[in-house]
Amino acid sequence: MRPLVTRPTRPTRITRRRLAADAALLAVGTAFMIPLLWLVMASVDSEATLRVRPPESPTLENFSAVMTDDITFTPMLNSLLLCGGATALTVACAALAAYPLSRFRSRLNRPYMLTVLFTTCLPITAVMVPVYGLFVQVDLIDTMQGTAFFLATSQLPFAIWLMKNFMDGVPTVLEEAAWTDGASAFQTLVRVVLPLMGPGVTVVTIYSFIMMWGNFFVPFMLLLTPDQLPASVSIFTFFGNYGSIVYGQLAAFSILYSTPVILLYVLISGRLGGGFTLGGAVKG
Repeated sequence: MRPLVTRPTRPTRITRRRLAADAALLAVGTAFMIPLLWLVMASVDSEATLRVRPPESPTLENFSAVMTDDITFTPMLNSLLLCGGATALTVACAALAAYPLSRFRSRLNRPYMLTVLFTTCLPITAVMVPVYGLFVQVDLIDTMQGTAFFLATSQLPFAIWLMKNFMDGVPTVLEEAAWTDGASAFQTLVRVVLPLMGPGVTVVTIYSFIMMWGNFFVPFMLLLTPDQLPASVSIFTFFGNYGSIVYGQLAAFSILYSTPVILLYVLISGRLGGGFTLGGAVKG
């Protein structure tokens, strides 16, 4: 008997497409990983350049150089106060605006929501000149509270959209039961609706905070005193004159600047994956 000879199977068209897609994703992932790899290596290299290379003698001198009150601690505190206050204001106003839009049906709801969405398309640079003139007139220029108000306003339209979509998933029968017990509309929103849509509130909070945390243009225009500048603006000081840049210190400061956002993701990652558990709440 002749031995059976198995011919090598050719990859099918679906397999080739899958391999091509995997290769493309790998290339995109590599393109994103190279800057992060440079960031980590340059932060521990005393002679860092734009080349991605492992340091010959790793050192923490760059971190020691930037971890001062003027360079890191004061700007980071300003960023936390500015972005934290603006985020709290954004989430509170978005919840109050989304509640009637989610619960009361009207012909004006859709046009109003489309108008709100349209405001998110306006570039921030197009409105900064009139905003700057307005802030000068009302004496809000170079103030933390005025800058926080404008940051909250710029993020409010999209926050309303997100909050309304999450709020639509909360059954109205729970609110009707609370009204029967004598609760007001505001008490129902605070004690029933918002606790049940915790993951949604978390998403809006994270999105608003991250967008404000990386905002450079608004605080750069509205804050004039160096002691009030956030970290997103103070990072500009690492770019010296005539193209001279201290790459190692810049990388170390960038890692420190990204730490609060990373910690925020880690602390609430479990809550983000929780989803809405309303199935048992409407039984009986």
